Amino acid sequence: MSDDLIFRAGRTAVITGAASGIGLAAARRCAAAGMTVVMTDIADDLASAASGTAALGGRVEAQRLDVTDFAAVQALQQDVFRRHGDVALLMNNAGRSVPSQPFGALDAWRKTFDVNFWGVVHGVQAFTQAMVDQGAPARIVNTGSKQGITNPPGNPAYNATKAAVKSLTESLQHGLRNIEGGQVTAHLLIPGFTYTGMIKAWIPKKPPSAWTAEQVVEEMVRALAAGDFYILCPDNETPREIDAARMAWNADDIARNRPALSRWHPDYAAAFADYMAKG
Repeated sequence: MSDDLIFRAGRTAVITGAASGIGLAAARRCAAAGMTVVMTDIADDLASAASGTAALGGRVEAQRLDVTDFAAVQALQQDVFRRHGDVALLMNNAGRSVPSQPFGALDAWRKTFDVNFWGVVHGVQAFTQAMVDQGAPARIVNTGSKQGITNPPGNPAYNATKAAVKSLTESLQHGLRNIEGGQVTAHLLIPGFTYTGMIKAWIPKKPPSAWTAEQVVEEMVRALAAGDFYILCPDNETPREIDAARMAWNADDIARNRPALSRWHPDYAAAFADYMAKG
């Protein structure tokens, strides 16, 4: 199953964070469909990633891009539209994870927000109007995280950036769907446990519970064809039903006036276990 209006020869994809992981898997999927693929990253292995991707088909370009530099993102947009006149898929995927604390380690917060949030904002600001004006079906996919919804303790800066990306993308889609005759839609990619370079730095070997980046991208393509906004990916350990229950519990912390993050509060451990057992 595919979105034939997007993933086809003659159309262009722009992907940030494309040297590895989900971004690379998306680039390879687009190239195999015969698209022109503009792969961007700051990683040293971008050129080799692009070379390998080009072997699959399409036309592949590698452009070094720091998504925290808005002028650079604007220049990329102008260059892509000047040379190709079309962007069918913009994937704001570049991300990083820096260990953080709820207070202290301010630099970690700034570095994480600069890439994970402002990088997405820069992509949206630079490309969206031009994509609307081109008058052809197009998709904007922003990479979020389940951590931006359930907010597990451990890395609050990362969680906060992904919560902000969720909010931004929801507002973006609301705006796009209210453009008369508009053909651009926005979507929030929410990977499950996925074995990427970011995870490999901590876990050298892929755990059986993790999905591959390729599985995430195939789920993304399926969901785009179905018109889904929330592209909520399972993994080999956590099915969608468990994710949905966990997310509903978190939302109910507000509705029921429970303590913040009650899922991890010792006084609510038994209640949460009972809730999950009941499905």
